Amino acid sequence: MDYSKAFAISAAGMTAERMRVDVAALNLANANTLAPADGSGYQPMRVWMHTVGVPGGDFAAAIENGLGLPQADMVATGAAPRVVHEPANPFADARGNVSYPAVDTATEMVGMMQAMRSYEANVAAMNMAKTLALRALNIGDAA
Repeated sequence: MDYSKAFAISAAGMTAERMRVDVAALNLANANTLAPADGSGYQPMRVWMHTVGVPGGDFAAAIENGLGLPQADMVATGAAPRVVHEPANPFADARGNVSYPAVDTATEMVGMMQAMRSYEANVAAMNMAKTLALRALNIGDAA
């Protein structure tokens, strides 16, 4: 059995989940940054996970043929800024409104927790594949 495919799948999953944690942290860090009125401020990001080179979406066949593993890309959400009425803020416009990026902190925290759990599951899968490979080597030594 080729354990390198199991290791590659787990490693690709860990990379994608690490990116999800990084993006959630980036969004949370910029949740309260001011957005200019022209909309050129921080845009919340999302991770888009997909597979490359998968014919007909058959992931199992793609892995067998050594094709696409899961890929992750960061994309801007394009959400409109969150407008808050804060007339005392020195950056408020003429109507007393201040624009912030459309970041929902609860959603980002839940996404970060899901990504951390998925990362842990990929680590567990990789460790199990490693254990199975070592046990298979030990069986060969006993013979």
